[in-house]
Amino acid sequence: MKVMGVVQIRHHFLLMLLSAVGRSQVNPEVCRYPLGMSGGQILDEDITASSQWSESTAPRFGRLDFDHGDGDGAWCPDVAAAADGRRQYLQVDLRSLHFLTLVGTQGRHADGMGNEFAQRYRIHYSRDDAHWVGWRDRKGQPVIEGNRNPYEAVLKDLEPPIIARYVRFMPVTDHSMIVCMRVELYGCQWLDGLMGYSAPEGHQMIYRGLDVFLNDSVYDGVAADRPTKGLGLLTDGAWGLDDFLHSPIYGVWPGYDYVGWTNRSFPRGYVEIVFDFDHVRTFTSMKVHCSNMFSRGVRLFRQASCFFRSEAEWEGDPVVFLPPADRVSQGARFVTVPLGERTASSIRCRLHFGDLWMLISEVAFQSGSAVYNTSLRGHPTNALPGEDPTHKVDDSNTRILIGCLVAIIAILSAIIVIILWKQVWQKLLEKASRRMLDDELTARLAVQTQAFSFLRSSSSSTTSTSSSSSSSEVEEGQGGGGDSGGSSTYERIFPLSADYQEPSRLIRKLPEFAQSADDLVASSRLLLQPAGGPDGGPHYAEADIISLLDGPPGASSLAAGPPAVKEFPRDRLSFREKLGEGQFGEVHLCEAEGMQDFLDEDASEGRSHGGGWSHGGGPLLVAVKTLREDANKNARNDFLKEIRILSRLRDPNIVRLLAVCVDSDPLCMITEYMENGDLNQYLHTLQLGQGPSRGAEGQGEPLGSVVSYAQLMSMVLQVAAGMRYLSSLNFVHRDLATRNCLVGASCTIKIADFGMSRNLYRGDYYRIQGRAVLPIRWMAWESILLGKFTAASDVWAFGVTLWEVLTLCQQQPYGALTDEQVIENTGEFFRDQGKQVYLPKPASCPDDVYTDLMLRCWRRNANQRPGFQEIHRHLLDNAA
Repeated sequence: MKVMGVVQIRHHFLLMLLSAVGRSQVNPEVCRYPLGMSGGQILDEDITASSQWSESTAPRFGRLDFDHGDGDGAWCPDVAAAADGRRQYLQVDLRSLHFLTLVGTQGRHADGMGNEFAQRYRIHYSRDDAHWVGWRDRKGQPVIEGNRNPYEAVLKDLEPPIIARYVRFMPVTDHSMIVCMRVELYGCQWLDGLMGYSAPEGHQMIYRGLDVFLNDSVYDGVAADRPTKGLGLLTDGAWGLDDFLHSPIYGVWPGYDYVGWTNRSFPRGYVEIVFDFDHVRTFTSMKVHCSNMFSRGVRLFRQASCFFRSEAEWEGDPVVFLPPADRVSQGARFVTVPLGERTASSIRCRLHFGDLWMLISEVAFQSGSAVYNTSLRGHPTNALPGEDPTHKVDDSNTRILIGCLVAIIAILSAIIVIILWKQVWQKLLEKASRRMLDDELTARLAVQTQAFSFLRSSSSSTTSTSSSSSSSEVEEGQGGGGDSGGSSTYERIFPLSADYQEPSRLIRKLPEFAQSADDLVASSRLLLQPAGGPDGGPHYAEADIISLLDGPPGASSLAAGPPAVKEFPRDRLSFREKLGEGQFGEVHLCEAEGMQDFLDEDASEGRSHGGGWSHGGGPLLVAVKTLREDANKNARNDFLKEIRILSRLRDPNIVRLLAVCVDSDPLCMITEYMENGDLNQYLHTLQLGQGPSRGAEGQGEPLGSVVSYAQLMSMVLQVAAGMRYLSSLNFVHRDLATRNCLVGASCTIKIADFGMSRNLYRGDYYRIQGRAVLPIRWMAWESILLGKFTAASDVWAFGVTLWEVLTLCQQQPYGALTDEQVIENTGEFFRDQGKQVYLPKPASCPDDVYTDLMLRCWRRNANQRPGFQEIHRHLLDNAA
């Protein structure tokens, strides 16, 4: 039995047990389980349709990946019925409310006998079989792209998710085409029991000239004077960021994740929201996710008063809760309102303003079923809280079931422990044998390197020898497994942990790679070794950095000795906001008081010209990376090693390491953070001036919200200058994009690596099982398919970054393609049959820049792409 199989079985048993005894808010990233179309848990009687072609294509055959044996393999509507203009649909009754995050569809294959499928379809849903709603994505599009062939299953995320009992799949096609469908629904049971809420329409905020829309954009109820009987942003399982102007969802407007109101429109000083539930329940608490950015006039509600109703009238005694005021942290958070085990089927809560604005993004209830007795207040005397006498079960059978589940879990746990113990011993034996082989191989490589050095210049010889010795040191320090943290900020953009999927495994999505996938996976593992690939390319450039920055061979280890920067007093750091989760720990935006006294002369001069200083040498905005407290010794050494490497990078267009805090835990490194934020958000707020003017005029800071073509190319030139410096050290960034470039005063651009750690750019990374891993829209085809990262793959990413700048970051690269289609497009680059899709020429981009620079960066042959030295020279000549 495989370990993963055992863990999955144990996980499902735990879910069954927990669902019986607990109630909690839904997590969309976990709530992705098949609901029973393919597994048979959904009964045939619960699958209906508007029509059917024949008895052999009845609705009960519309199950994804399920072979009935007695049918034609799918549900097919009646073509004659479809021709009269009626909407055809396949309907699934889930028997109770469910939170749906994913849908899957297939066509009719029937072992090669069928070739019918739905290329596009719509979804309608209902919670009561009376009020039906047509699903739309977050951009308002109602049509979902379906299948391209009759046999492959296509899964589509529902963004926003659906809360429903009844779901209809409605194929979209011309009436001359026969379609057949097999479907599956993915999600979990909706335990809140919330059927709908009614709240005032959200307001519009004007913040520093920026329109912030705080309406409930995905609300599915009846929107009249007051929206009623619907669900929306407050129940989508996702809550907003600390800064309500930003969103983890790409391309939405500021304030999208929140519903907000200003107290100027409520004379009584509170907002009233009514929540209606499926039946009478006993409520324990209500959790409300609120923004508390008081610097912008937004605070938590200062009081919550909740009234309850089980019959026609509202009870007169509310539950009143006063949350503690927080005037220190501006982070958004959940506020738990205790409801005192009150019984009701509807709740009316009045949230009183604590400031000018009140913003909430999620509401969840903890409750159990209950029956309201008209002669009593509170709980029925013959029932415990959370018990529903109308659905009485045999208590003895329940105890037997729970006992059996506990016994099964104990047995599975013992099996897992045995299997894991066996694997640990196997790994120890493999490491021992691998260490012996590595020692022998290192000795051979040393001899080969000495012989090869006679054929090269003295400077190249020094670099090669130092690279070999340092590579061996890095490989030994990582234990050969790559699970520990990376040795350099730029090298380890992708953490090699248990969640990491090797890029070469993505080739399994391409049919022609199916047979040779295992061979390519093995080859990509070689390419991902720390010391560089078999072709000699600098896939991991730490060895070259050591030789170029630390001097001749025999220099001390980077992990040893004190860092090459000064110790900074922790009490001079003032927290501003959390930027995100980095490789080693958290990343914070802070103000550093008196930082200028700790910098060397060139750093102080660079900062004074590059921006970030307050007048008179006041506080400096800095990014502080911290090492998590539970980090092991290897992670600690890697953190110190990264400090030593970054402290030696000296270039006006590379973010500098300013100081460290390593005298006590937690270890911290302090790097620059420009006052204008990252280039992506900076450009997103600008508009292009008239005409693609060239020349040196207007290359300073943009005037107001208008930027010229010359200013854009000046920004690109600075990015190219920074990458020229990194490539001269054989340093591979692997995540070059506008989100990883910071903007200072006078449009100074510096390359950084904060993009992946920020939730704001979570959508820019390809997700594997809900985790962001690869920025595939910026990656070269060989990086995606073969795991090969070189300076040439950075050049590819530079071309995409140039495209971002010239489009003012108004759209995501390949925005019309899904992640799967982007990966398929890389296969077209590999095949090189003229079917590959390139990013289109931006409207502001001259033809020669697009053809002579941008398209050259995306050439299939990496050797034909220009180097950063050539790119920098081309941009200088173009600006002249």
